[in-house]
Amino acid sequence: MTQAGIAQEGATQASIAIAAPHRAGVAAAREIVAAGGGVVDAALAAAAALTVAYPHQCSVGGDLVALVRSAEGEVRAVLSAGAAAGGLDVDALRGGSSRMPPGGPLTVTVPGVVAGWATLADLGGTLPLRRVLAPAAKLARDGVAVSDGLARAIKARLDVVRADPGLATLLLRGDGEPLPSGADLRQPALARTLESVGADWRSFYTGEVAERLVGGLRGLGSPLRAADFAAHRAEVCEPLRAEAGGLTWWTAPPPSQGASLLAVLDAGEGLLAGARSAEARRDALLGDPRTSPVDLDGLLLRADRCVERLPAGPKPAGDTVAITAVAGDGSAVTLIQSVFQSFGSGLLEPSTGVVLHNRGSAFSLVPGHPGEVRPGARPPHTLCPAIGTGGGKVVALGCQGGRAQPWILAQVAGDAAEAEDLAGLLARPRWVIGSRDLGLADPTLVLEPGVPGSDALAVTARDLGLAVASRPGPHDDAGHVQVARLGPEGLAAATDPRADGAAEVLGGGRRTS
Repeated sequence: MTQAGIAQEGATQASIAIAAPHRAGVAAAREIVAAGGGVVDAALAAAAALTVAYPHQCSVGGDLVALVRSAEGEVRAVLSAGAAAGGLDVDALRGGSSRMPPGGPLTVTVPGVVAGWATLADLGGTLPLRRVLAPAAKLARDGVAVSDGLARAIKARLDVVRADPGLATLLLRGDGEPLPSGADLRQPALARTLESVGADWRSFYTGEVAERLVGGLRGLGSPLRAADFAAHRAEVCEPLRAEAGGLTWWTAPPPSQGASLLAVLDAGEGLLAGARSAEARRDALLGDPRTSPVDLDGLLLRADRCVERLPAGPKPAGDTVAITAVAGDGSAVTLIQSVFQSFGSGLLEPSTGVVLHNRGSAFSLVPGHPGEVRPGARPPHTLCPAIGTGGGKVVALGCQGGRAQPWILAQVAGDAAEAEDLAGLLARPRWVIGSRDLGLADPTLVLEPGVPGSDALAVTARDLGLAVASRPGPHDDAGHVQVARLGPEGLAAATDPRADGAAEVLGGGRRTS
């Protein structure tokens, strides 16, 4: 293993390749694999540790989307995306603005992470959830060093952190200045929450933890109530699939934007134009199929339509973590959990230590939009994990990157199955398209320095009505891609240099160094 980003070795059934955007995630997975855990246990241990070490990007107060592949080759999607409050006053929201607020109590939907963890454990876990979450609880209780990425996020959202007593107590020094990189971050309330979830995960939705969360949310001005938490269920469903680059690619269905990734995977040199079209369709067509019809053909670019005539949809930002893990027997997990924007809604409920996401800000206030805000509806989701299979290979991919996740992954997926230097692949300069989510007034192509064919991309972008800008690289806006792979040559994993991550091949009696 190298912390710069890649691990590789021959595969045994007991071996697991894993990548995560913070070293604490891989360390937790290592402990659990040493205790006899399998690929699902390893991914869950890493996911829980990241809720402690990366509170700006994920939390037990956020949502989860994952794909799981069994050793026999069956792929299942897990959607644990929480719904808006049953008592949400939509008319009041519409009366106050033309779009959803970017943060605050009205953007908090029921957190889905904990139910997602429990569902994944049922699909392939081998250890009790209490044991799997123990490294994360210990990390929260004993402390973890503030990473460079967390330190950047505190400074970037300092006004939001200072405005919330919970976040301010956790992330600011006594003089009101932000914790610097390397400072000790201790979260005793979160440690108790993780221990309660390990003992009985249902307590997060119907027990002691739920009571404290609902009470805290009510005090913060949220319409969420006990009945909303009790009603939450993670959904296990068939993933979407498509052939591209000699592999079969699997993604999660709506309300995830997985269809947008499948729409552009095989676009080749036309990726930017395909991404622009898929972006417009996603913003206009993506919603919750449980509460509104969703045009899947339109999302997959199967339908001929003029995107300019479609109603405008939400323009969400995003902050996310991905964990990818593949075992020597071909089983695999790609798991993404998120608070949506950095520090989510900008609220931390003090009695539980839980940072609450702002996923509800992705709802549309446009009447008739598939993602229209409704009581009990799930908002459109940016989380976009992917698994590729074929030719004796299994590739698990995922990334941070908000709305840009499909285009970020599409720039990596074509080479992820064959690249000898996975770390080099993830370090390549990338581009994204966005506007408000990137802090820009207009839709823009943003290029890291050294992107191949950048001059031609800029011409295409302007033809598509995009402004063009560059940012120093590597830059967080270009995503934190994680990849784990099984192939004839063995297991390999790599982590994006834009994050604070690690990649390692665990178990099998050997470690790389």
